[in-house]
Amino acid sequence: MELKMERRSPALQDTRARIDECLHRAKLAGPQVRVVPLTGDASTRQYFRILRPDNPSVVLAVSDAPFVFDELPFVNVCRLFTNIPLPVPAIAGHADDLGILILEDLGDVTLQAHLGMTQPAEHDALYKQAVELVFRMQRKGAELRSPEFISFGIAFDRDKLMWELNFFVKHFLEAYRGVRLTPAARVALEEESVKIAAELADEPRVLCHRDYHSRNLMLHDRRLYIIDFQDARMGPDTYDLASLLRDSYVDLTEARVDDLIRTYLRLGGASQATPDAFAEYRRRFDLMSVQRNLKALGTFGHQTTSRSNPVYIQYIPRTLSYLRTNLERYPRFARLRELLASVI
Repeated sequence: MELKMERRSPALQDTRARIDECLHRAKLAGPQVRVVPLTGDASTRQYFRILRPDNPSVVLAVSDAPFVFDELPFVNVCRLFTNIPLPVPAIAGHADDLGILILEDLGDVTLQAHLGMTQPAEHDALYKQAVELVFRMQRKGAELRSPEFISFGIAFDRDKLMWELNFFVKHFLEAYRGVRLTPAARVALEEESVKIAAELADEPRVLCHRDYHSRNLMLHDRRLYIIDFQDARMGPDTYDLASLLRDSYVDLTEARVDDLIRTYLRLGGASQATPDAFAEYRRRFDLMSVQRNLKALGTFGHQTTSRSNPVYIQYIPRTLSYLRTNLERYPRFARLRELLASVI
């Protein structure tokens, strides 16, 4: 069995041993089986594709510690999403003591990657499909609300939203950009952040994926599948749509954003698709987008400075552009715009 790992450190040797044992237990091992590392996400998990002659490939999600399968957030949310139903990868097996999940292989084509390989008409169809999945998550998720599912017990409350905004200050402004805030500027930023967090936290809550963007949607068998959903929780109905349509990884025109918002509103019925309803939703959407883009910048700064992962630097200009557009659109953001303009 071939495992492509250069300079096998003790940590890599341990991972190799755990993978070998998992494959042996699951009867997936064999002389022609290949184990190929995959590009990971922003977490500490590692992913490996298991290639087997004349059999479908699978993916191993390797955690850095053992777990209890039934207590994993991924497993709990996967069960919830399957019941909605939403398209998610099937769990094919697990080895708790080895810290490994065996998952259905959805391939390598994210929505982000696919957008560069197809025509605008298909772009629109895929985005409308993605919007419909958000609506289904919210509508059907509400019908399944139960203490059985952990997502219904956690929410984007004021503390969580403020934590994300402070994350931006700490990891993007201070760590990545090297900004030294004056005491007055720090207090002013805090005051503006509190206003944003308070308004968003007071909105009615629906089930949210939490990180719903083009890198967490996979195209498999001509259908979108949702991944990286283990942090799903309750939040504003604009949260996932802002993540998708103000995505740091994709350029979307204002006209397309408006059209996709209208697609979402029409799914809720005629009363939700009036000009007044659209204007009010768009206002709330833009407020949510400001918070989401600030949090994304914090993540990019953290990945670069704390985890020595510079891949996200390329997405900072687009995120700043989205943020600037919204700050300039609304008078309420004049103070925040002035504060950030002085340090970015």
